[in-house]
Amino acid sequence: MNPKVDSYFSETPKWQNELQALRNIILDCNLTEELKWGVPVYTFRKKNIVGINGLKESVALAFFKGTLLQDAEGILLQPGQVQAARWIKFSSVKEISKIEPILKAYIHEAIEVEKTGLKIVKKTTSDFKVPEEFQDRLDENAALKKAFHALTPGRQRGYLFYFAQPKQSKTREARVEKYIQQILNGKGLTD
Repeated sequence: MNPKVDSYFSETPKWQNELQALRNIILDCNLTEELKWGVPVYTFRKKNIVGINGLKESVALAFFKGTLLQDAEGILLQPGQVQAARWIKFSSVKEISKIEPILKAYIHEAIEVEKTGLKIVKKTTSDFKVPEEFQDRLDENAALKKAFHALTPGRQRGYLFYFAQPKQSKTREARVEKYIQQILNGKGLTD
């Protein structure tokens, strides 16, 4: 245990028991405990493997290269628009204890991924499909097209990912309409 990390646990009273349970499981897997970005991060040979975080409604165990894990149990979730990380959320110590052997297996698999040197191949903006509803608006509005292409690649990907999520065209159209002015203002989805 790293004394620098102890402060995180003492300052997160809502989820102390759950965070401590995850901490114990991770430390049992012989990872090095560090405090990065204000949260506990566990490393192997100075490479980030997993992190834990107390959220509003739950705690999360996040795998930095989660997309490279097999996820045989189908328990890893994609947090937002990130490409590499995957996490598992918990709201009780009981939930954590119930799958402790699975968590340890996933952590050991993540360590093996790091040992083998596997790398995440991240998608570029051009790899994301432009939803038809947004493409139509870009084609008919030159100012919108220019403003969209002036955004940073990350902001472009954010919009493309968000616009493409809904299954119904009507919902995709509504999302596009809602954010046209923000794009014209040079702002990203969450700016």
